[in-house]
Formats: sequence, structure tokens, C-alpha cells
Amino acid sequence: MKKLVVFLLFTTLGFAQNTLNYNDEKGSPKATLQDVKWIVGNWTGEALGGICQETWSEPIGNTMMFNFKLVVDEKVVFYELGHIIEKDKTLLLQLKHFDVDLKGWEKAEVSENFELVKVTPTHAYFDKFTFEKISDNEINLYVVFEESGKEMKFNFKK
Repeated sequence: MKKLVVFLLFTTLGFAQNTLNYNDEKGSPKATLQDVKWIVGNWTGEALGGICQETWSEPIGNTMMFNFKLVVDEKVVFYELGHIIEKDKTLLLQLKHFDVDLKGWEKAEVSENFELVKVTPTHAYFDKFTFEKISDNEINLYVVFEESGKEMKFNFKK
């Protein structure tokens, strides 16, 4: 019985973590926007106490741009704007946050940057930020929040 409990605990813990950490010594693997083109689309899901909308554009100009909006009780809480960019033969996810009045949370010259850790046909692992393809019409995003260190799952459908 103890072996079964230990096995279940180990497998549960093993599958609970869906994000990876970037390692400066390893660097980022080679990748192009074609490797993550499956993210393109208009996505909607529920999280953070409201409705989340996220739209990803087709690759053009070495970037895939996105916008994100959180709406709680019919009111916008915040926006994000960003892109995945091809840079130095790999990919980099960059984003900025804005309040309801479009005032930036970060300083004008600063963005949040997430280096690519690993890419597969169904996953794009950036530092503490993972995209997972469930189907052509469903994706999951996993994000580790810096303040708490906890991972949160966002499920989106087209």
C-alpha cells in the first residue's frame, strides 16, 4: 500500500509542473516561427475570475504578435501586448502589460522577456511560460507568477 501511495504521489508531482526554467549555460535551441505557428488564432477562456481573450497573428516580419484582454464583471481589468520574435536563430517571447486606460505597467523601455527553452510539435516552452497544443481548436498556457512562484493554467478554445 505504501508503494502505491508513493507512486501516486510521485506521478502526481511529476505531472504537476508544466513549465521549464531557462538555463543560461544551455541557451535556447534553434527554432523559427513555423515551429509555433499552431498558436495563431482567436482564443477565449476563463481564468483569473473572468473571461480571457487572446489573439495571435500569422507570422510576418519575423514576429507573431498577440494581444490579451481580461474582462471581469463586464469590465476590462488589464491588457497585454507582445510577440514571439525570431532572434539569433531562436525565438523570444516578449510582452508588456497595460491597465484599462492603456497606461503601461512596465517602464516604456522595458518588456518582460521569456527565452525559449524547448520546442516540440505540440509544446513551446519559454522560461516559466508554456504553450501546449491540445487540438487545432484548443490550447493551454501555463504561466509561473513571479510573486507567488505558482504555476497557473489557462485553457483557451477557438
